[in-house]
This record gives sequence, structure tokens and C-alpha cells, in this order.
Amino acid sequence: MAHAVSASGVPRTPIGPGAGGGALPDVFDARTHLIAKWAVPVALGLVYGYWAAANQRSGGPITGWNVLFGFVTALVFIALYAGVRALARHRRRELHALLWAAFAGCAMGFLVNQSGTSVLYSVGISLVTAAGFFVVLFYRYYTHEDAEGHRIS
Repeated sequence: MAHAVSASGVPRTPIGPGAGGGALPDVFDARTHLIAKWAVPVALGLVYGYWAAANQRSGGPITGWNVLFGFVTALVFIALYAGVRALARHRRRELHALLWAAFAGCAMGFLVNQSGTSVLYSVGISLVTAAGFFVVLFYRYYTHEDAEGHRIS
């Protein structure tokens, strides 16, 4: 079997799990991870708040109350995101996936409800969203964690 050799003649060392090199290297330092830990929820919250405010006004003029609604929605989203993130990481994979699925389903249901549709429609969209998130996240956690919720290296 032929193997690729680098141009310098030095043999390549495989990296990654299962390649004999251990876990993948962490290219970011702790400071970058700390910034991302708070920048991601804030960015997602601002987008979510804008989206909710835009749905509520249905293409009408932007008012002060609409802007206030958007910022309050963003703050609540950020607080709930941080709370779910802190709570879910210490749970087993089933409950971990269920918490994130419930958060995503409720968030989507609230957005759909702000557009003026019926409550039954927004609940249906919320349940479909939560079910999809649960399936995807449970699969991810099932393949990346052991039964106690510890990451598999």
C-alpha cells in the first residue's frame, strides 16, 4: 500500500482520535474561549431580539416600544441561554439533549407567536423544532459522551 510522504521527506504524524495522536489540538487559548463563551449568547440574543421585534411589528414602523421589546427579549434570551448552558452540562446525555431541545422549541414557538399566528400553530412549530433538536443533540451526545455525561477523549 502506498503512503503519502511530505515534500521535506519527514514522515507525517497523524493527529486526531483513532490516529494514534490523541485528541485534536486546541488552537485557541483560554482567553479566546472565555470571550466566545459570552460573545456567542450575546450575538444570538441580539439577533433573536431583532427577529422577535420584527415579527411583532409585522413590517410596520419601528417604534420605541418595539425597540424596547427587542432589547428585553434579547436580555431574556441571553439569560435563559446562559442558564441552560450552565445547567445542561452537568446532566446525563438524555436530559442534556432534552434541556436544549426544550429551549430551542420554546424560543421558536415564541418567535412564531409574535407574528400573529394562532397559538396551536406556534405550539405545533415549537414541538416539531424541539423534536428535531432532541434527535440531533441526543445523537451527538450519545456518540461523544459516556453514560455519565463525560466526554470521550
